[in-house]
Amino acid sequence: MSRVWKWNRPVTVREVLEDLQKERSIAYTTVMTVLDNLHQKGWVRREAEGRAYRYEAVSTRAAYAAALMNDAWSQSDNPAAALVAFFGMMSQEQRQALTDAVRIVQGPETREPAAPPESPAPAQPAQPPEDLPQNPASPSDPRGR
Repeated sequence: MSRVWKWNRPVTVREVLEDLQKERSIAYTTVMTVLDNLHQKGWVRREAEGRAYRYEAVSTRAAYAAALMNDAWSQSDNPAAALVAFFGMMSQEQRQALTDAVRIVQGPETREPAAPPESPAPAQPAQPPEDLPQNPASPSDPRGR
């Protein structure tokens, strides 16, 4: 798929073969079989061109990666915990990309204002509701919260 995405146009087995052979020895029939398998799985479409086919990606690399992530996430018995674990594995650059992506998806109507509005009185720290379970491991709050 990387080779098909690389060109971003319909490619022949011969083109993929020649590109791969720059890095390693590989048989024409191997490339043909892999592209046929990708076609059978619905990842590429093909059109006849003479006695050969031209193969083209059905979706972008980004859409494919998103589908893989969605599939993995949907198989979790605790999606929130899976996301927390995934975010914990991310680098700072990946977390920034995630933040940027969330802003794009939310659109301009849901973005927070650039500067907080002026308030006449200083804000008081928010107190947790009394019905929340207590966390005895928190030494900073004498009530165990």
